[in-house]
Amino acid sequence: MPKTPQAAASKRSRPESSSPMSSPPSKQFEDILDSINTKLSSFDARLALVEVLHREFQALRDSLEFSQRQVVELTTENQGLRDEVKSLNKGLTGLTQDNKKMKESILDLQSRSMRDNLVFAGLPERAEEDTEASLRDFMQKEQVKSRGRELRGTDFSVNDQFPKEILDRRRLLFPVRRKLIAEGSRAVITVDRLYVNGQLFRDPAVTPWLY
Repeated sequence: MPKTPQAAASKRSRPESSSPMSSPPSKQFEDILDSINTKLSSFDARLALVEVLHREFQALRDSLEFSQRQVVELTTENQGLRDEVKSLNKGLTGLTQDNKKMKESILDLQSRSMRDNLVFAGLPERAEEDTEASLRDFMQKEQVKSRGRELRGTDFSVNDQFPKEILDRRRLLFPVRRKLIAEGSRAVITVDRLYVNGQLFRDPAVTPWLY
């Protein structure tokens, strides 16, 4: 049976029914925007964290560079101080050597000035005596030193006059001289030098003034 025009028109005018499970377009658009906003927020948070980490890294690098500069400055300063100490030690060594040379020169001058002086020991003292006359009675000028050996074993002695420091040095050398002579060596003391078989005796423990 053929369709009537009224029936066809009625069919065309009926609205298509939508699926009850589908969402309206506006809702889908909002969901997409929310998702984008969430991702953007997450991205902003990560970007902020990166910026914080970058600032901390920059501060750490600046601190490290500052520490390295300080190390370089301290190393340079330390080297400068070492050079100054080295220079001071060198100068002090030079002053010590110069002082020693000056001291030895003074002692030598004192010894030379006392070269013609003799020290007499063992002569009895008498009240109101003439010392010079007593000495003249005891000695015969030029022969005194050459005949000094004749006084061995007596209470008398005749010795050259020396500064106290030279006498202290000679006291250190006398026992060494006696020992060397007992061993058969020829040992002679001249001022504050000991010569053994013609060679100068040197020993840091006995003759430190020679070093």
